[in-house]
Amino acid sequence: MDTITHTVIGICAGELIAGKQLGKKAMLYGALANNIPDLDVASHFWLQPPDVLLAHRGFLHSILFAVIFSPLLAYIFKQLYKKVSFNKWLLLFGSGMLTHIFIDACTTYGTGLFEPFSHTRVSFNTLFIIDPIFSLPVLIAAIVLIVLKNTSTKRIHWAKWALIISSAYFILTGFNKLYIDSIVEKSLTKQHIPYTNYMAAPTPLNNLLWYIVVKNGTTYYTGYYSLFDANTYIAYRTLESDDALLPEVTDQIKLQKFIRFSDGYYLITKKDSSIIFSDMRFGQDGGWYKKEAPFAFNFILQQNSKVSPVRKGGFSSANKEGILKLLERIKGIDQTKAEPLN
Repeated sequence: MDTITHTVIGICAGELIAGKQLGKKAMLYGALANNIPDLDVASHFWLQPPDVLLAHRGFLHSILFAVIFSPLLAYIFKQLYKKVSFNKWLLLFGSGMLTHIFIDACTTYGTGLFEPFSHTRVSFNTLFIIDPIFSLPVLIAAIVLIVLKNTSTKRIHWAKWALIISSAYFILTGFNKLYIDSIVEKSLTKQHIPYTNYMAAPTPLNNLLWYIVVKNGTTYYTGYYSLFDANTYIAYRTLESDDALLPEVTDQIKLQKFIRFSDGYYLITKKDSSIIFSDMRFGQDGGWYKKEAPFAFNFILQQNSKVSPVRKGGFSSANKEGILKLLERIKGIDQTKAEPLN
């Protein structure tokens, strides 16, 4: 999840846990607790691209890290603030770090919850990395808490209800995910599409329109489904991964790291002299309205016989046209009457 969301959740939680003892400082330490796992972004300064991908949301996002460092930080801050009990500091830091890593595990990037015992990255795929509806209640409450005086009796109510509303929406996204998964399975059965695995994740800034990737060996099917679509039919686009190009990659160790990060959902293509690795999990740039939408998360594996792990791509559709088209697609369509995507 984005840093702002983690921060404002921490502000509200800090107020509830230690606001009476620390005043507005509780918001500061709540925000700190909720952002500690993201210290791993510093790995960008000394690691290579595939290692950075795996280091972020790695050990610092694990349950073990939270279990070890929550008591340690609680002990340190107990010495600094005697009036706050060790248990409250433990609750503040423990809940902050665990909330952070669990929310991150609900996004597509994945989280190493069980590091270092297992390198499996957990992705529940229930939230887009930026979801305004999830973030807005706690953001508003955080602003109000900064403005309100320490003596105001309204502070605890703002913090409590903001967390309740965001939590209710968070739970709703889980039910949306279960519903979408059931729709995907029905569509694959009715359309007689063979598959070994599939994933569905929300499209940018919402939880109503979902992006779907279906895997069957080196063949992939991508599609979109809105909660307001007329029926359970999904118009899939078929893509072939040219895995025969993989032996040409000089640095096989880096290649395997990219594959591990992608959880097996990757597309290999060649453009001119470059071998392109596309992580399909992160969706397509404007795929909800572009017939030949490129993938948003790409790396050049090799260029002119040289390993060149440079990221190319992104969300250029995050503009007025793209957002209007996104809103239009969210409203729902009858995909059986839509223009074929292949």
